[in-house]
Amino acid sequence: MTSVARIGIYGGTFDPIHIGHLAIAEDARHTLGLSQVLFIPTARQPLKDEVQGATPLQRLEMVRLACATNPHFAVSDLELRRPPPSYTIDTLLALRADLGSAIDLVFLLGVDAARDLPRWYRATEIIRLVRLAVISRPGYSLSLQALETNMPGISERCVTIDGPRLDVSSSDLRARLFAGRPVRYQIPDPVIDYIAAHGLYREL
Repeated sequence: MTSVARIGIYGGTFDPIHIGHLAIAEDARHTLGLSQVLFIPTARQPLKDEVQGATPLQRLEMVRLACATNPHFAVSDLELRRPPPSYTIDTLLALRADLGSAIDLVFLLGVDAARDLPRWYRATEIIRLVRLAVISRPGYSLSLQALETNMPGISERCVTIDGPRLDVSSSDLRARLFAGRPVRYQIPDPVIDYIAAHGLYREL
């Protein structure tokens, strides 16, 4: 009997991508037995108001550089090929149509994002389309019972993972880069080189 391939879907702004993103993806791959983790940079997240420091294509390239050494990581420009904002349901429907029903899709998201799920566009359709893997994050907690009240059935479609406790954030790294402070060991070296070569995050 052939086992069903499982692919993790990991979306985000990745502005810039950092070791926390990579560690979460690798930990989820191991814990959930994923054959691949597909990184999908967003064009613009509907629920985020912050100004992004790099263009969508620059963020895509940084993600590609960061993922290049892991054969289990792949990168998609799917959301960048659509007009913003980036709605998760549209992305998942496109992936399902492309990959077929034989692939088990697992949507990876941090606990902070999971708490906002009821506000997402067509959120109830998301939990019917894919399984969710919620990764813990320092300083955040999640009540599945509270989510269940707003999204009945989510508990059966969701698993929680005690992910790597790396308190690294893209917003903090942008501030460090703007201030000229070191980011080595927090951002992959090829991404640091790309940031320097393109003069990114010099203005906030």
